[in-house]
Amino acid sequence: MDKKIAFFDTKSYDRQSFDMVNRDFNFGITYFEHRLNTNTVDLATGFDAVCVFVNDIIDKGVIKALVENKVGVIALRCAGYNNIDCKAAANSISVVRVPAYSPYAVAEHATALMLALNRKTHKAYYRTRDGNFSIKGLLGFDMHTKTAGIIGMGRIGRCLVSILKGFGMKILAFDAYPDNAYAKSAGIEYVSLKELYSNSDIISLHCPLIKETEHMINEKSINQMKDGVMLINTGRGKLIDAVALIKGLKRKKIGSAGLDVYEQESGYFFEDLSSEMIADDVLARLLTFPNVLITSHQGFFTVEALTRIATTTLNNLKEFFKGEKLTNEVCNKAK
Repeated sequence: MDKKIAFFDTKSYDRQSFDMVNRDFNFGITYFEHRLNTNTVDLATGFDAVCVFVNDIIDKGVIKALVENKVGVIALRCAGYNNIDCKAAANSISVVRVPAYSPYAVAEHATALMLALNRKTHKAYYRTRDGNFSIKGLLGFDMHTKTAGIIGMGRIGRCLVSILKGFGMKILAFDAYPDNAYAKSAGIEYVSLKELYSNSDIISLHCPLIKETEHMINEKSINQMKDGVMLINTGRGKLIDAVALIKGLKRKKIGSAGLDVYEQESGYFFEDLSSEMIADDVLARLLTFPNVLITSHQGFFTVEALTRIATTTLNNLKEFFKGEKLTNEVCNKAK
């Protein structure tokens, strides 16, 4: 298809997966390492579409410039779209996304964080490489019979239910729109957030970031949790008030935390900053806790997920250029 797409904020793995899938679409793809923002939007001049990721900033000014440059569509190669000014986009440019790529990938990564924090495998790895075979300080607990609280029962949450049920865990679930038929078939229980907080040994977040969920994990909610609770977030960084999290860790209310996302991650995650100082004081403090495990937004990062992301993104663009109904449109552009 004779259409030109500008890809922003790309890494080598993006290029590899999209080049492979693009053999079936034949778009003219140009990859930029730069993130899309007001300083780089001119790079989109002459392109029919732009493809962006979670750390690109598509605000009112960027949208105005894209429209002036005759860019017809913004294609997100991710599920979340909180980095787009939907109000500005609604009547001026189409926006499409990848609503699902591999719920298994994210659910399995959440489980990996739980297991690593519990059994301290990340610490054991470094110990044994240094010739230290002591197991002091590596004590964990049986996950069997423990209670997991899962907030958000979409595809990822349901995959996690299957995994944790395999460990013999009891599942408490919360969702704004509970599916009681699913709960009965899966052998889980929908409860209030307060009940979930107070009865869960492990809490895992899998809900979208909206006004109602921003900083849902805060001082008040942390105070309702069991002492020593394990908190896992593979959803969106702003679901957790990071300052409140630090306070909870310091007073040992929170026993451990596994974070694949962070509310101010855009300046750090996906980049190699090993030779630089971490200027974000909150992130730097979190990295000092021995019971905090942070990964760099890699929950989605599997071969299967990357292939699905590329396929869905390019199919979204194909639908747009052919004038078809946009299956994965967001921001509801008026026709």
